Amino acid sequence: MLFQATLRYPTPFISLDVLRCTYFSYAHSILSYAIIFWGNSSSSDDIFKIQKRIIRIIMNSSRNASCRQLFKDLNILPIQSHYIYSILLFVTIHKDQFLSNSPVHKINTRQTFDLYIPTANLTIYQKGVYY
Repeated sequence: MLFQATLRYPTPFISLDVLRCTYFSYAHSILSYAIIFWGNSSSSDDIFKIQKRIIRIIMNSSRNASCRQLFKDLNILPIQSHYIYSILLFVTIHKDQFLSNSPVHKINTRQTFDLYIPTANLTIYQKGVYY
């Protein structure tokens, strides 16, 4: 009889709800802090890898398992989606600080009430919150 090495994970001692609550209290609170300012940086890819590692530990899955379904099962947004959601909330709450196309263009078009995107030459401004 050949010995087959099977990787078996122990059964968790803590329920999934407690692990999810622990994720939101520790990891998510740190990830959410000022995400609209750092979420577009190059280091967000490294943070996403850490977030995937945490999700795999919570769900007790293998190291190379896809996390797409795990995020859905836990009802947790990946860091990129969380960044987009936070930007949308920021724009919605601070809508008075943004221009619409109506004062800029005097012609009534379908894009009249869309937000106006100013021209910018600096990349640092283009990666900012107000662009």
